[in-house]
Amino acid sequence: MTAIAILFWLSAGSIVYTHLGYPLVLRALLSLRRRPTLDPGTWEELPKVSVIVAAYDEEEVIEAKVANALALDYPRERLELIIASDGSTDATAERARAAGADLVLELPRGGKIAAQNAAAERASGEILAFSDANSLWQPDALRHLIEPFADPAIGYACGQVRFVDPAGDNLEGSYWHYEMKVREMESGLAGVTAGNGAIYAVRAGAYLPLAPSSSHDLSFPFQLAKRGKRSLYVPWARAEEKMVPTLEGEFARKRRMMVGLWDIVVGERMLSPRGYTPLYAFELASHRLLRYLTPFLHLIAFLTNLALLDQGWVYVVAYGIQLALIAASILGGQFRVAPFRIARYYAMTTLSIAAGLWDRMRQGPPAKWDKAPGTR
Repeated sequence: MTAIAILFWLSAGSIVYTHLGYPLVLRALLSLRRRPTLDPGTWEELPKVSVIVAAYDEEEVIEAKVANALALDYPRERLELIIASDGSTDATAERARAAGADLVLELPRGGKIAAQNAAAERASGEILAFSDANSLWQPDALRHLIEPFADPAIGYACGQVRFVDPAGDNLEGSYWHYEMKVREMESGLAGVTAGNGAIYAVRAGAYLPLAPSSSHDLSFPFQLAKRGKRSLYVPWARAEEKMVPTLEGEFARKRRMMVGLWDIVVGERMLSPRGYTPLYAFELASHRLLRYLTPFLHLIAFLTNLALLDQGWVYVVAYGIQLALIAASILGGQFRVAPFRIARYYAMTTLSIAAGLWDRMRQGPPAKWDKAPGTR
């Protein structure tokens, strides 16, 4: 087998494995462990929890968010609600204060992470729970979210977010259902490899003040794994969040998220196996690193396949499949047929990784953040 053929099969095989093969391997490994995915912990006394919401120009939704947080089924004297206004130019801070937030920080514009760091420094809770301003939690969500922390080995937990308002052409809700199933299986093995911004919590003593270009969702699970703490997915801690209505809007949102990706992968030493258990390293390589490499793997597969067209019918078929995927993704912008829409969603979310890297190379590391249009 030639070097070009080896490159083709490695790249094509890696793409298929990370998206389809990895969940099957997880399922097989779980069946061998013969134990529950997650055993809820028990507290003798409920811990004090600080719920932190970083907000930038959220006057439209902040009152509802404060009301939702204060209505949680959790003892009020054990709950602290902090709104960290990241240089908001509207009435976010005033409305949050009037709605009953315990502490409202009016900070200079520094980005979401900077606002969260400032709030974490002022928080008094044993557990720090985080949410987005447009995320609404079910009444029992906080109780469920903090259950695993009764085990001192747990450093981070994320809940289940359901995206609502599917009237547009964005398939993020369907993809997220698949993603949550994968994370639930990871949680039963070595721990999740990423979280979500809508509903998650971290032990106060394990909180890491990250750089402005970083992300709690991507950094906390692997950073805490290096420190001997597990990160879990708690599916019965539920939240809802309005979805970006269009696929183009979703692409723009993901592109912004991906700008700081490589600072996390390289700068925060995600690639270094030091501190990981072998099983967690396997999860991270399968679910994170190969996913992040997918746009470049597709390019390698396409170019090497083109060079191998005269090497047999299998390469002709493989090339035809790739061309069909490209064509379907283009047609997905015009026709609301499920296969076309799925192909377009996959192509645009994959391209967002490469676009984010391009933006990082041109503009430097990100710090400031903006709301996704249509999600409020």
